[in-house]
Amino acid sequence: MQGRKNYTEKLFMSFQLSERIPKANFYRRLRESLDLNSIHKETRALYGSTGNPSIDPVVFFKLMLVGYLENVTSDRKLVDHCSMRMDILYFLGYDIDEQLPWHSTISRTRQLYPDSVFESLFNKVFALCVDKGMVSGHTQALDSAPIKANASMESLELKKPFQSIERHFAAVNTENQEPVITATPSTVGLITAPQHHLNRVKHVHDKLRKNPVGASGASHEKAQLFSNKTHYNPHDPDARISVKPGKARKLNYHCSMAVDSGQGVISHIQADFADGRDSQYLPAMTVQVQKRLKANDLRMTELLADAGYSNGFNYEFLELRNITPWIPVFGKYKPEREWVTYVSFP
Repeated sequence: MQGRKNYTEKLFMSFQLSERIPKANFYRRLRESLDLNSIHKETRALYGSTGNPSIDPVVFFKLMLVGYLENVTSDRKLVDHCSMRMDILYFLGYDIDEQLPWHSTISRTRQLYPDSVFESLFNKVFALCVDKGMVSGHTQALDSAPIKANASMESLELKKPFQSIERHFAAVNTENQEPVITATPSTVGLITAPQHHLNRVKHVHDKLRKNPVGASGASHEKAQLFSNKTHYNPHDPDARISVKPGKARKLNYHCSMAVDSGQGVISHIQADFADGRDSQYLPAMTVQVQKRLKANDLRMTELLADAGYSNGFNYEFLELRNITPWIPVFGKYKPEREWVTYVSFP
């Protein structure tokens, strides 16, 4: 006999979220193994003693972790996503009839906490990975990727000459009898690059105008050439113009990451301006990785990276720290060397 399911919503029901989440569920296992209660003590000084209760700091950091694991970058979408998942609600400590925090609360809380709180949590999770035997420590791999900024190339504006601002304040001080105390002006939106850098930018732009590289719209009379030395985005002044081979120019941030070779555990991650080279960030990252490994009684002896991290200073820096660099020399790959004799084996 054919069955048919009729649904009538119940007014009252007996339901326990823990009974609906399988024992092998990832978020159930994560809840049992990850204890974040120490965050309450670390963030207590950031709150007052009166007013409405804030979002639980543990819930906030669990939401951040879920956003990373589920690849959800929007706070609004993150709240909607978590509301539809019983296993995530169980991980957060919310029942199905409880309202999750507003997305704006998550955004404000993220701005409230200093970097030290996030780093402390990172160190705690890293230590848990070490205790589980997931981190070898001796070999680390570095790499980077551009992170798209929430800003448009169409909103770029020309920077104002920094020197003219100085002359303006000098004229004001000269015309007034009493000395005028002025705050140090912000350099956001001002040209601070030296003249020889600007001359180099002008030379490159003139060359591109005379010999277009074939990019779409490059030969148009209204086409514009942008540089971080002459342009900025007022909506996100920290974003920088950068480009990857074969891709269009965009406003990005530079994300560097160190990964342990044992089980692929991230040992360090940091964000920088996108107008710097990979090689510039290797020393600082190495120091941070060594510091974190030392705190867990581990020692780094080898470092893997691509040719973008190659320069003489980095080789010397790693050698002085007794670290073997597996970093190819920057330049075109040569499969054969003239002074090497190659023997073919049958």
